[in-house]
Amino acid sequence: MASYLNPSLHLRLIVTPNFNMAATMGFVDPFRAANYLEGITLFTWEFVSETGGECLSSNGVGIGTKSLLSVRDVPADFLILSSSWTPEDYGSDVIQTALRHAARRGGTIGAIDTGAFVMAKAGLLAGRRATVHYEHIDAFQELYPDVEVSENLYVFDGNRISCCGGAASVDFALHIIQGIHGSGLANAAARYVFHPNLRERGTPQNPQTHEPLGSTVPEAVRRAIKVMEDNLEEPMLIPEICRLAEVSHRQLDRLFSQYLKKTPALYYRDIRLDRARGLVTQTTLSMGEIAVASGFASQVHFSRAYKDRFGLPPIKDRIEGRIPFEFRAWPMHRKRSSDSFGDSG
Repeated sequence: MASYLNPSLHLRLIVTPNFNMAATMGFVDPFRAANYLEGITLFTWEFVSETGGECLSSNGVGIGTKSLLSVRDVPADFLILSSSWTPEDYGSDVIQTALRHAARRGGTIGAIDTGAFVMAKAGLLAGRRATVHYEHIDAFQELYPDVEVSENLYVFDGNRISCCGGAASVDFALHIIQGIHGSGLANAAARYVFHPNLRERGTPQNPQTHEPLGSTVPEAVRRAIKVMEDNLEEPMLIPEICRLAEVSHRQLDRLFSQYLKKTPALYYRDIRLDRARGLVTQTTLSMGEIAVASGFASQVHFSRAYKDRFGLPPIKDRIEGRIPFEFRAWPMHRKRSSDSFGDSG
């Protein structure tokens, strides 16, 4: 058993309504495993919310929490904010004050899933790198241009850390353990929670060369989609896409019909509309700005195409559509940061 001079570090997790339960518990569990494996309390943690009491997650399961006010004067080594849908609804003065107070104390401030939205709103990410769940990256870029958004699973930028959520929260926690107590304990904790492959810093959320069920789409289709995704604001003609993807127009039509059940033009239009829906439901940009950002020259054409795809006009979707929806494209954004593979990855 190792000997530690300062064995106990305290993690405080702020959860907001509809937080992701799996991501949050996935983050905590490696610390529990580390305590068990070492036979000593290396880490303690607590769950807090703005008002305290039960906080319901997105899957309907709730956890008991303390109120932020009750722990206001108790320092924490790590303050981690876990939020998911509509993070803009939960960046209250109380939560922002707690984040800023922790920052002044010199603690590490972190975020899971969409928690970086609230950190950015509190002014704690200006000039920093951060990540959010890929579905929200585009909105994050538009709302906080002073933050360098990353497409990686997690980002460590000094004492500002963030994770996209999901199973990546386990990697996130294991890298924290590794940084504090070394690779031996991190490896042991990973094995204990059956996390066989610790994904390194710089790992993207959606590697283009990997699909969870294996590679099922031909490379020519991947190349064409990549060209489309890189040109959402200023759409390219399909023949030009074919040229860059090194495939004939006829062959691309056949492959898209076989594997995606759509023509290349329709697929291209749909991923532009998917980008638009992220901006409609997750930002306050005007409909004209969103139309332009999504490659539509006419707001009338944009609204008509939007309603055709999603069943309601964009202005109505902004009010009623803040729920998950199917067929979201990846990525939904046009800007690409120069993600590094160093310590800030």
